[in-house]
Amino acid sequence: MKATSRAATGASVPTDPADAAKAFGSTVGEIWKSMSGLNLPLPAVSKLQADYLKQATDLWNLNLREANPDAAASKAADKRFAAQEWAKNPASAYIAQMYLLNARTLMEMADAVEGDVKTKQRIRFAVQQWVDAASPSNYLALNPEAQRKALETKGESIGQGLKHLWNDIQQGHLSQTDESVFEVGRNVATTEGAVVFENELFQLIEYKPLTAKVYERPMLFVPPCINKYYIMDLQPENSLIRYTVEQGHRLFVISWRNADDSIAQYTWDQYIENAAVRAIREVQDITGSEQLNTLGFCVGGTILATALSVLAARGEQPATSVTLLTTLLDFSNTGVLDLFIDETMVQMREMTLGPQSPGGGSLLKGQELASTFSFLRPNDLVWNYVVGNYLKGETPPPFDLLYWNSDSTNLPGPMYCWYLRNTYHENNLAKPGKVTVCGEKVDLGAIKAPTYVYASREDHIVPWDGAYQNTQVLTGAKGKIRFVMGASGHIAGVINPPAKGKRSHWIGGTNAVPADAKEWFAKAKEHPGSWWTDWAAWLKSHAGKQIAAPKGYGNRSHKAIEPAPGRYVKQKA
Repeated sequence: MKATSRAATGASVPTDPADAAKAFGSTVGEIWKSMSGLNLPLPAVSKLQADYLKQATDLWNLNLREANPDAAASKAADKRFAAQEWAKNPASAYIAQMYLLNARTLMEMADAVEGDVKTKQRIRFAVQQWVDAASPSNYLALNPEAQRKALETKGESIGQGLKHLWNDIQQGHLSQTDESVFEVGRNVATTEGAVVFENELFQLIEYKPLTAKVYERPMLFVPPCINKYYIMDLQPENSLIRYTVEQGHRLFVISWRNADDSIAQYTWDQYIENAAVRAIREVQDITGSEQLNTLGFCVGGTILATALSVLAARGEQPATSVTLLTTLLDFSNTGVLDLFIDETMVQMREMTLGPQSPGGGSLLKGQELASTFSFLRPNDLVWNYVVGNYLKGETPPPFDLLYWNSDSTNLPGPMYCWYLRNTYHENNLAKPGKVTVCGEKVDLGAIKAPTYVYASREDHIVPWDGAYQNTQVLTGAKGKIRFVMGASGHIAGVINPPAKGKRSHWIGGTNAVPADAKEWFAKAKEHPGSWWTDWAAWLKSHAGKQIAAPKGYGNRSHKAIEPAPGRYVKQKA
């Protein structure tokens, strides 16, 4: 007689050895089939098969021995299966453990593929996406936590999950936070200021001084155009914008327009000339200062450096200092994003979005970019919310950073295609004289300003050692470059206010920037807390003397148009 152990889902675990062997063989066969056609060395395949069968047999025996295999579930060390429901149900524990074994085996097979580095990375990424999507925790029929909640709520959790699903379908993206809690200008992006200039690409916001005196040299922030600027002004307690104003700087910030069909054909040159360079001109005009401190964040740093190079080619050096936050100028090391980019992909984008496309250009939709970045960390930014929102019917907690993350922006196709080809694909921007922008040969080494380069150690979008290469590209600032590395990732590492006392940062002992990033790190010293205080001290030395703070916004030719945060940042993709 054959007995079975049945979960609440109706899934069964065979207790007959012959059935078990058959099930194991079937699973192994499916795994080999899924990886067929790949160049796998025979010894590696044989070892993987042997290891798989041994581990599967061990799991099978453990399941037979333990009526309540808490040990098996707890050993997984995987938060998807950490709840007691997985451990208490023998079938669920077995399913989870078999899934993890299959996942490990598939990833080991992907690692064993013989081929060039990029091909191997792409295979690994694709397999990881499939593995994460196939987790039993993602499916109601296999998730005992979701089933328990459905029983306890008499089905209300399922009904609520369907409501969440319908709402997300209507809004066009997966909810990562309770978006109803936040409103731009009401409880995010609240630092007081006014729009003092605008054109078809951006609004220029001037912020109200919070000190009686300000430094004579103004400050200009260039945020990334692929996101909204208020990542630097989420809440008063974690606002880099407010912090900068509190340090006595007269601050101006670019707020990018969320691209629509009216600017769908705009180019990289127009973003440089009509936005970054234009913003510099307007700040100079409003303040009367020819020199200003500048800061660029992520793509905003690439735009800022390009603009300053263009001005250098015209004989101008308006920046008395440059700060680059998680920015790439040399794109030889772009981390996981390199997987997506090759000549075929770039040509396809140029034909569908760029100047060669019908109509001379169309929009890259913001949701496409947002989805790409989310699937770089699918368990944290996708499947976690599928399970919580839809299977359990839970409303995600309010979180300002995730609200900002979901507030996506469109980009003009021609601008995006130029950027894609000349940075990520061909790395032309880092080659002196290789590209022409706004009629000028770009040489980033022509920028003479002292430069503060910040990178985040766990950044998966801008690897810290990739950002470190900025120190070698900006040859005009040699001897005047300070490189600082913070803990955490692309956003959390940057938005790390001192008052929180969180994380740490590393500073080179003598501010030397050797060619090798590892050599710098070997000599760097770790300091507790935020890097903001180090940056503030460095910036102070480039800000000039203090003068009386202005009593109003703009000047006679630049009247306040509307209060901050302005209209542009409220436009939805």
